[in-house]
Amino acid sequence: MAQPRVVTIHYTLTNNQGEELDSSRGEGREPLSYLEGAQNIIGGLESALTEKSAGDQVKVSVEPAEGYGEINEELVQPVPRTAFEGVDTIEPGMQFQAQTPGGPQVVRVVEVSEETVTIDANHPLAGETLHFDVEVIEARDATEEEQEHGHAH
Repeated sequence: MAQPRVVTIHYTLTNNQGEELDSSRGEGREPLSYLEGAQNIIGGLESALTEKSAGDQVKVSVEPAEGYGEINEELVQPVPRTAFEGVDTIEPGMQFQAQTPGGPQVVRVVEVSEETVTIDANHPLAGETLHFDVEVIEARDATEEEQEHGHAH
């Protein structure tokens, strides 16, 4: 197996409508470094960057299955408004951290009624085809410490 690398990239992420969703480019922003094979970034993007070198420019479209997954309707559910005890104002778009059997989970409020609050635990980019415009800034062998820790330093 090849030595894992730490890859540093600048990227711009857009959706199918061409709207910019995220970017590492611009004043005060830093490039993103990740450890290959450590699931630090979505699989579809990492696959497209395998064996790329400093200076390479890549445009890649990542389908939901290789990104944040399809929308799972089971993760959209009503909960009693009493579950938000101590929260005076609840509006669609708000995010909360819920405690689940699998650990903390961020949920988004999608609808509010008198008795219930409908929440969505899908990733905000679930179901989206993601379009990345990437420039590889650096690619180097990972240190032993980075490999042990599972992320770039």
